[in-house]
Amino acid sequence: MSRTPSTTAQDFVPFATAALDFHRALNLPGSPLVTTRAELDALHSHLVSLYGLLDAHAVRVGRLLPAEGDYLRAARTRIWQAVDHLHAAYHSAPRPDSGEVREREACLAGLPEGAPELTVCQRHQRTARLVRRRTTPADLHSPFTGLTRR
Repeated sequence: MSRTPSTTAQDFVPFATAALDFHRALNLPGSPLVTTRAELDALHSHLVSLYGLLDAHAVRVGRLLPAEGDYLRAARTRIWQAVDHLHAAYHSAPRPDSGEVREREACLAGLPEGAPELTVCQRHQRTARLVRRRTTPADLHSPFTGLTRR
């Protein structure tokens, strides 16, 4: 197995980064002070995808280079923590039609708000199953996730 990336593979990560920077520069200066649920949903989806990418790298690299794998697993854990906070922020944001704010416990208890809110919870729960297989509770609640091998 070669350790150098293929020259024929298209790397789309820089385009995703540029798109986020472009979105921030265009939309945030004139946007309302409160983040919309649609924005939080999109950010949640983006971070779930990033979690999946880091997970694939951590699993693959960890077999060959344990020290690099440790760092990638730590990054993956931190991204999951950010995903979890975005999920909580989504449910803390006011509903667009009524301005009502639901309790997060309703989502965790399996009482979804309906479409499109249900999509956020389904995506979150799907990813949470993977997180439970890949990490321990101690990893998720530790203030420091970066093991160092030298």
